[in-house]
Amino acid sequence: MQTWKTLSKKAVLKRGKYLLVEDHTIELPNGRIIDDWPWLIMPDYVNVVAVTEEERFLCFRQTKYSVQGTSLAPVGGYIEPGEEPDAAARRELHEETGYEATTWTGLGEYIIDANRGGGRGHFFLAQGARWASQVFSDDLEEQELMFLTRAEVQAALFANEFKVMPWAMAISLALLKV
Repeated sequence: MQTWKTLSKKAVLKRGKYLLVEDHTIELPNGRIIDDWPWLIMPDYVNVVAVTEEERFLCFRQTKYSVQGTSLAPVGGYIEPGEEPDAAARRELHEETGYEATTWTGLGEYIIDANRGGGRGHFFLAQGARWASQVFSDDLEEQELMFLTRAEVQAALFANEFKVMPWAMAISLALLKV
């Protein structure tokens, strides 16, 4: 199979460091040219499914602007420029929960939208998590840290309480490993 070719790019919208929209001119494998293919550039991010030494999953119950009501969520955040995904995962876990973990497993990296971009998610499982220090989070959302059993996390997943697709995926992948 042949891949699509990018012939040119033009920025059409820039919103700080969190969003750049471009129009691409692309060539399909059959030679067809599309002049205005929208492309979204957003920062890569991490999601961390953390499990304590007592086998409790650290999850947040929180609000998000695009989510109706509250949602359960794993730890997560944007990767800083020049930062490696695993370092960002460790930083986010510590900043958001005050916890550190002894065993880290990569669960993969995934593109948000196969045709439009939108950033890349890097998922991790952090096991043996223990409290280390106070929380340094600067999150905008209200959130409550919860300690859930595996059965509670699995039931919440099936009840659609993880309302954002990457969060549900990270939880699902972690449950396969734990």
